[in-house]
Amino acid sequence: MTLILALDQSTSSTKAVLFDEKGQVVDRAARDHRQIYPQPGWVEHDAEEIWQNVRAVLAEIAQRQSGRWHEVAGLSIANQRETFVAFDRRSGRPLHNAIVWQCRRGDAACRELTRAGAEEVVRTRTGLKLDTYFTAPKLKALMEQSPDVAARLRSGDAVVGTMDAYLVHRLTGGRVLAADSTNASRTLLFDAKRLCWDGELCGLFNVPKVALPEVRASSERFGESNADGALPNLLPLCGVMGDSQASLFALGCYRPGMVKATFGSGTSVLMNIGSAFVPVTRGSVVALAWVHRGQPTYALEGLINYSSATVAWLKDQLGLIADVADTEPLARAVPDSGGVYLVPAFAGLGAPYWRSDARAALVGLTAFTKKEHVVRAALESIAYQVRDVLTMMGAEAGVTPEVIRADGGATRNALLMEMVADLTRLELAVADVAEASAWGAALAGLLGLGEYGSLEELAALPRPSLAYRPQRASQETERMYDGWLAAVHRVM
Repeated sequence: MTLILALDQSTSSTKAVLFDEKGQVVDRAARDHRQIYPQPGWVEHDAEEIWQNVRAVLAEIAQRQSGRWHEVAGLSIANQRETFVAFDRRSGRPLHNAIVWQCRRGDAACRELTRAGAEEVVRTRTGLKLDTYFTAPKLKALMEQSPDVAARLRSGDAVVGTMDAYLVHRLTGGRVLAADSTNASRTLLFDAKRLCWDGELCGLFNVPKVALPEVRASSERFGESNADGALPNLLPLCGVMGDSQASLFALGCYRPGMVKATFGSGTSVLMNIGSAFVPVTRGSVVALAWVHRGQPTYALEGLINYSSATVAWLKDQLGLIADVADTEPLARAVPDSGGVYLVPAFAGLGAPYWRSDARAALVGLTAFTKKEHVVRAALESIAYQVRDVLTMMGAEAGVTPEVIRADGGATRNALLMEMVADLTRLELAVADVAEASAWGAALAGLLGLGEYGSLEELAALPRPSLAYRPQRASQETERMYDGWLAAVHRVM
């Protein structure tokens, strides 16, 4: 039996997961990393801490699985996408903390470029919005705030890349400087149709092309690695994808019209739209889903900034819960939210509103309100945003899906899944795969290593799931949703 090892470097942690060739988890190890908030709206990670966590989790798996290590065919990577690191070209050492996708330091750059009329060229080349959710506005701000970093990038002594490029460089001991196309396409510097860095876009954001890595397809080989001695031997590094695209891949959404939702710190909803790149004009963005044998596949994406991160806010900032698992019993203790709506615009609102200036609010509080109502409102806010996004996608693609394939840690909350099914009026099929993003990258790796020969073979793999279907009356959910829309418009 072939085994494959995958890293999942996410917003909150780094995991190593060992799979068999059917996607069953053989072993896993994880390390959390710090969330750094230098000032309101700014979010950073210590990239060196993340690298050391990578080595630690890989070493832990290798030690426990020494008896089966000869069966491991390769190493793959799934990663948080828009987060980036500026690092030394030779040593790989970070020049600055990683700037996280949630960070809003690029807001001023977006306003400046919007006034200059740059929105259209960004949209038509990248399929994305001119928004600081993506990499380039934050990178422009970093270079202005840190002239020494900017000078090293312009000289070619340093490199800037999304987390995959940084990890590939460290894993290969500096021998390979390459990013995967799904991650490169999240930077606002990449032409999603021509599949290459775009000189005009780089000029808009004052980013030197000399500082950017080579771009490869997800299933290509990215070198070999023993993780600087953390592994007992060199493994082929093959299968690198942004985490949301990786979960789309893992959940088997290979045909146009298929939809998945990954419930993480934020929620990414993706709908496969096939091989034609057609920029949209409403609230969705176009994601490069993957490239296989030179052929791109695209997807509509709705980006929700705060999902599980809203629950973390209840715990860490308000102290309303001791553990995220407390949300389900607390929310079930009341029949509804008592008219309370939480609009989690802690970093503005993403699709379909795209209002970076929106601020979070609790609406509808009365003397009757208890913490159970607030907790329930927090869960409902996730479901409302998924409906917002699916409504937008349906209008843009002219397709209404019958099923949403779902993954992510929050899918363990049965009440939340019931809420999503009720509010979207769709069946929700929760994947019975513990680590979908990691498994998607591993599947791309197995494809590149020749263990599987085609996407058709991957589509035929069994994908068991737990189904949730709408239970509440549609009149009730429509009334609830109208209340949500009214609450959202109060914060914009």
